[in-house]
Amino acid sequence: MNDASAPPPAEQGEMPRVFFALWPPAAVADALARAAKAAQRACGGRAMGAESLHLTLAFIGPVLPERLADLRSAADGVEVPGFSLTFDRLGFWKRKGIVWAGCSEPAPELGTLADALSRRLRAAGFVLETRPFTAHMTLLRNASCRGEVPQMDAVRWPMGEFVLVRSRLGAHGARYEPLAIWRLEKTTAPDQ
Repeated sequence: MNDASAPPPAEQGEMPRVFFALWPPAAVADALARAAKAAQRACGGRAMGAESLHLTLAFIGPVLPERLADLRSAADGVEVPGFSLTFDRLGFWKRKGIVWAGCSEPAPELGTLADALSRRLRAAGFVLETRPFTAHMTLLRNASCRGEVPQMDAVRWPMGEFVLVRSRLGAHGARYEPLAIWRLEKTTAPDQ
């Protein structure tokens, strides 16, 4: 991924499905994938691969290829300092069969980033979900936890960028393709 990456040409008649997300570096993704495997032993389901783990900031869905430039322009105006998240708890949404990783104390900058991006996207004419932003990473799908969800070791993730991602649905689930990246502002605050 790089800042200057251009979206690939759309296939004939295809409207790409896209979303904005935080994408973990390999070490963080591997640690979260290990937490998913541990939870899978207790809850069953399908563990997400390390390469597909992400935290969605704004889901757009199908979009006309010519509107990809509008998505980029909206994201260009988002200015938020870098921050860190510590994923330290697992939860289970029974109705959806999803085991997720979350933060006991999410950094306020995460909400600021999601809100700023949503405001700019709506101003550009994109329709977004109306439910409040919930910071989580899906670790298992089709899970069935009976009793307590196992806990996880804390995983710290320093945030320095967010991405625009294209989703391609296939027989074995979704494949994700980063289209563009935006750096968060550098901070001079001491590491916590």
